[in-house]
Amino acid sequence: MLRNVLTGVAALLLSGAFVPQATAQSVAGAYLAGRSAAVNSDYREAARYYAQALARDSDNVELMESTLLAYLSLGQLDKAAPLARVLEQRNQTSQVARLVITADLAKSEDYAALLERESDTDGIGPWVDGLVKAWSHVGIGDVTAAMAAFDGLSQEAGMQGFVMYHKALALASVGDFEGAEAIFADAGAGAAGQTRRGVMAHASVLAQLDRHEDALAVLRASFGDATDPELDMMIAALEAKEPLPFTQIRDAQAGIAEVFFTFAAVLRSETAGDYYVLLYSRIARHLRPDHVDALLLTAQLLENLGQDQLAVEEYKNVARDDPAFHVAELGRAEALRQTGKADQAIEVLEQLAQTHGDLAVVHSTLGDVLRAQDDYAGAIAAYDRAIDRVTDTAPVRWVLYYSRGIAHERSGNDAAMEKDFRAALALNPEQPQVLNYLGYSMVEQKRNLDEALDMIERAVAASPQSGYIVDSLGWVLYRLGRYDEAVGHMERAVELLAVDPVVNDHLGDVYWAVGRYREAEFQWSRALSFIDEEDNDSEADPLRIRRKLEVGLDKVLEEEGAPPLKLSNDI
Repeated sequence: MLRNVLTGVAALLLSGAFVPQATAQSVAGAYLAGRSAAVNSDYREAARYYAQALARDSDNVELMESTLLAYLSLGQLDKAAPLARVLEQRNQTSQVARLVITADLAKSEDYAALLERESDTDGIGPWVDGLVKAWSHVGIGDVTAAMAAFDGLSQEAGMQGFVMYHKALALASVGDFEGAEAIFADAGAGAAGQTRRGVMAHASVLAQLDRHEDALAVLRASFGDATDPELDMMIAALEAKEPLPFTQIRDAQAGIAEVFFTFAAVLRSETAGDYYVLLYSRIARHLRPDHVDALLLTAQLLENLGQDQLAVEEYKNVARDDPAFHVAELGRAEALRQTGKADQAIEVLEQLAQTHGDLAVVHSTLGDVLRAQDDYAGAIAAYDRAIDRVTDTAPVRWVLYYSRGIAHERSGNDAAMEKDFRAALALNPEQPQVLNYLGYSMVEQKRNLDEALDMIERAVAASPQSGYIVDSLGWVLYRLGRYDEAVGHMERAVELLAVDPVVNDHLGDVYWAVGRYREAEFQWSRALSFIDEEDNDSEADPLRIRRKLEVGLDKVLEEEGAPPLKLSNDI
């Protein structure tokens, strides 16, 4: 019987899109190719190669688990489930198999089978298993047993708020909104109740109790003036006292999906690793395809793992009429940009500006992408639109001035650049990036050097570990002729940015200015070795550095018609 199951698995692996196309003709070759793909987080290729290897060696347990893991990473639980069951039938201890089987039983709403599974031999972990079983009691209609299960879990230290949050959702899912509100009201839902999903669930519960003003107060206390389409829709319904159905959790399957999603969030906050978190978010998506938060989390994790094309495909699953559509499109544009498809990213953002043009973030993101493509006029126009759409006191306003100021500087309009940077500082006076950028610009223009020094010193005080800002301090001291003071700061900048060509070049100039000529030549040589010849934006000029190595800095300055090196008391 087991052999027949394995033969069926092998046939499944070779069906459809998984017809082998690899050049490797041996099990070892396909396995190594799959392993290499998995190490590089290329789950699609990993699944293809592992499936090919497993089709040739269907009894290989290690190949089964590797293929299973690749399928789960892709969110293809329909292909993962048969492998998971084979591993379980062979009494193989596999955490991944247990994840997949739990998800498969929940998807088929086989709650009785979930309740029968033994945590010690079939479980994922005590917290996940306990919450899944509590929701399974809801699934079979035994609410009393479900509440007892939640209460039992809540007695254990460490996750009480997390468990009570799920108890509140379970009560609301069966219509006991008073019970759910009692948990939310006394902060029994813990940190999970303070998340965006938790706050919106609480507001929805209050709406079911006709406490619309209280619901609005909960939203405003958590989000303040922040707004987005989903919040706007909820607030409008509450203000009009219109019906606001509780849709956060409809049934036990959605509750189990929420277990995996909230555990994914917990694991992510504890830096468990994006890959491990991805497995939980994939299961949440599998159990509840309309769980947009799980979709967005999955796409973000894929981006972090370097799988931008998979992220693009994930983002495209958000419907145009979904309140989170703009969030998904912003993510899709960034993923496209990361894959080198900047033109497509711009097209996505321009279309989004047509449908969601009232959102400042759409225009500012478009501005960022256009600026990266050296379309400074287009970027400035986009930032103009973004600034027009935020209030004078909006926290993001200084960022928009700063971003537009950079675009002005890159386009050669120094007056407009300075105006925007000073506007940003008026809103956020000690912002280190703005202080540094404006201060450094004035240093390069050789004007207002005392003010530039003050700005950069404040920037260093605010961000002492930023190599670029420390470099600016050393460079302004150099420009002021205070060479001895500049040395320590420039050496510290090179410690922080060891392979940056500009910083190494600057240190070389400073060494030369204090008579440390051999060390200056060494730093210039290092700077040359780090220069990317295709980087047209770099301040490190390889021709100038080579000339300094040939004749020294003094001669180069003379050839350029620049003032010679001088002491601060000569200024």
